[in-house]
Formats: sequence, structure tokens, C-alpha cells
Amino acid sequence: MISKKEKFKVNLVWTIGIFMVWELVAFFLDKVTNDPMAEAKLPYLHRVIVSVAQNFTELISAAGLTFSRAVVGFAIGAAIGIILAIIMSLSKIAEKIALPYLVISQMIPVLGLAPIVFTLAKDMNTARIIIAAYITFFPVAINMLSGLNSVDSDKKDLLYSYAAKKKSIYCKLMIPYALPYLFVGLKIAAPMAITASILVDMLGSSGGIGVKLLYALYSGSKDIFWDSVITSAFMGIISYFIVVFLEKICMPWRKEKA
Repeated sequence: MISKKEKFKVNLVWTIGIFMVWELVAFFLDKVTNDPMAEAKLPYLHRVIVSVAQNFTELISAAGLTFSRAVVGFAIGAAIGIILAIIMSLSKIAEKIALPYLVISQMIPVLGLAPIVFTLAKDMNTARIIIAAYITFFPVAINMLSGLNSVDSDKKDLLYSYAAKKKSIYCKLMIPYALPYLFVGLKIAAPMAITASILVDMLGSSGGIGVKLLYALYSGSKDIFWDSVITSAFMGIISYFIVVFLEKICMPWRKEKA
């Protein structure tokens, strides 16, 4: 297992590497090719960081609005996904009926679905939550179902031999066994829920990080645009690590050795 010290070194090397590559590409566009649009295409990262620090309060306020709605939608979508997975694992008929419809539901592009949801909901916060939940439930349901279906028959038969009830089998064996699969789905869904919430912001919201992105695109303000892009990226990263933190709490037996 990789120690925490080694992991920190790896992350530090990656961070420095990304910073240097970004700066070199920006320098190439600016000084070597003399591209007049170099600052708009890829500004120097150190300038972006300074700009983010200067507009930190404004960016945090916008990001907080988008993030909070995404979290609510993510929680609702995760709950729906878990319930669907348990229902499908209980009945193969339910699985055969529901699974094709779940797959078909994901064929609808979010970019096309978001305006419809916003029109029906008539409320930006509700639309954010619905879209975030829609994005979340599928990967959670599929991964959770895979975990539940992966439980060895011998283990289930052993519990049945002790006259264990279905509820006890799920609570003591199947759900704990499926937790690693569940958290894989949650890690996939968390950044996607943030992206979905940002997309809904662009439909006409009065606030949110997506509004800042849209304003920057229309006004041509490269500083606001890159500030918003960096903030959005960090929102996705934070959402991922929140799930990682919850994973460690829910599965303490899988803690990595220092």
C-alpha cells in the first residue's frame, strides 16, 4: 500500500507538473507564436490564481449556491439509485423490466433535458436539484446492483441455513458487500452532479457559477471566464473527495495503512 507520505509526494509532483506545463504552453502561445489571442486561449496560470484570490468572495458566493443545490440533488439521486438497485436485486423480473428503461433514460442529453425540466419546474433551484438527481441515480443504481449481484451464493445460503430473514441478509451481508461498488458509482456521479447544476445555471439563473461563465462568454471577459472555470474544477474535485471521506467513514475496514 502507498503511504500517506508517498501519496503526498506524488500529488505534489503532479501539481507542480501541471503548473509548469500550463505555464510553458501559455508562454509558447504568448511569446513564441505571438498569438494576439493568447491571453484568451490560455492565460498564465499564476495570473489566473491571482485573479481568483482577488475575486474569492464573489466566486465562493456563486459557487456555494450552485454547489448546495447539486449536493441536495446528488443525495436524492443517490437514494433513488440505491432503492432501485435493491428492488432489482430482490426481483429478476423487476430488473429485466426496469434496466432497459434506466439505460434509455441516459440516452437523453442533459443539454436537451435541462430546458424541459426548467420549463416544467418553473424554479431554478428545483431544476438544479432535479437535473443533479437525474445525473446521479444511474451510475449509483448500476454499480450498487453489480455489488449486490456479486455476493457469493454460498454466503447467502449459509445465512438462509440459519433461518435469517431477507432483511437481515441485506443488512448484514449484501449491502456491506456492495458498499465498495456503491462508492465507485458515487465517485463518478459527484462531479457530474456539479456539472449538471452549472449547466442549469446557464438557462437564466440570477446566481451561480454557471451565470458567471455565461456572462464571461457574452462579455468577452477572460478573467471572469478562467476564474469561473478554475472554481468549477475545484467544486468537482471537492465533491469527489467528500465522497472519498464518506467512504472511509462507512468502510473503516478498508483504511489504507500508513
